[in-house]
Amino acid sequence: MLTKVYGSSVFGVDATTITVEVNIDKGVGYHLVGLPDNAVKESNYRIAAALLNNGYKIPGKKITINMAPADLRKEGSAYDLTLAIGILTASNQIKSNDLDKYIIMGELSLDGSLQPIKGALPIAIKAREEGFEGFILPMENAKEAAIEPGLKVYGVTNISEVISFFDKGTPLEQIIVDTKEEFYKALDFPEYDFADVKGQESIKRCMEIAAAGGHNIILIGPPGAGKTMLAKRLPSILPPMTLHEALETTKIHSVVGKIKNMGLMSQRPFRNPHHTTSAVIV
Repeated sequence: MLTKVYGSSVFGVDATTITVEVNIDKGVGYHLVGLPDNAVKESNYRIAAALLNNGYKIPGKKITINMAPADLRKEGSAYDLTLAIGILTASNQIKSNDLDKYIIMGELSLDGSLQPIKGALPIAIKAREEGFEGFILPMENAKEAAIEPGLKVYGVTNISEVISFFDKGTPLEQIIVDTKEEFYKALDFPEYDFADVKGQESIKRCMEIAAAGGHNIILIGPPGAGKTMLAKRLPSILPPMTLHEALETTKIHSVVGKIKNMGLMSQRPFRNPHHTTSAVIV
C-alpha cells in the first residue's frame, strides 16, 4: 500500500515541503531514498524501538520510502515522526484519510516521546502558504510555530497521541498565540536593562550617543571592568523592534534551535562571541 505524509526541510531561513512516500510490498528490506543524511538513515532504529514500546511494530515486509523532491538533501532527525506515521498507515496498523492536511515533524526517543526540532517557525510559514490545515510537532516548539496565524498548531509529547489522533479521532491540544499581544507584552521588559547599571557615567554617556546616532563603539578595559555587562544592556536603549523585525529575528533563531518553549522574540538579540574568535568566524 502506498501512503504519502508531509514534512518539511529548512534551507537557509526558508522551508521546503517534503513529501514522504511510503510503499509496503511483498518481500523483505528497508529502503530509504531521496538523499537522506546519516541522521535520517538511522531513523529506522529509533522508529522501531518507539513503535515497539507503544504497542506497534515495523512490518517484516519490503518497505520503500522516498523523500521527494529527491534532489534536495534531507538532514537531521526531525523526520522520525513523519516516517513512523507513514509506515503505520501504509501497513494498515492505523487508518487515516486526513494525512494530506498536516505537516508532521518530530524527533523520536526510544520510548516514543518527542524531542524538539529546529526551524519550526519557517516550516509553519511555508505550511500556511501551501494551504495545509495543521502542523503537528513537539510541544517545546508549539508556541514558536503558533506565531504564524492561519495554521492550526498541535503540540504533542508522545507518538501515541499522534496515533490516537489519526486512528481514533482523539483531539489534540491546539496551541494558540496572539502574536501582537505576545509582542507588545514583553516589549518594555528587557532581560538586561540599561537602568540597572550603577555609576560608569562616562561610558554610559558614550553608549547613549552611539545608540542615538547609530555609531560603532569599542569597549577596552581589564577583565571584570563591566564591558560585556554594559554591552548586553545596550539593546535596551535602542529603538524597539517592529513586528516585522521581531518575526524575522525569531525565524533566524528558530533555524539554529535557539527557541524552546518561547513565542515571539520582542527584544533585540545580543551576541557574545569569545574573545579568541577570529574576524572570519564573526
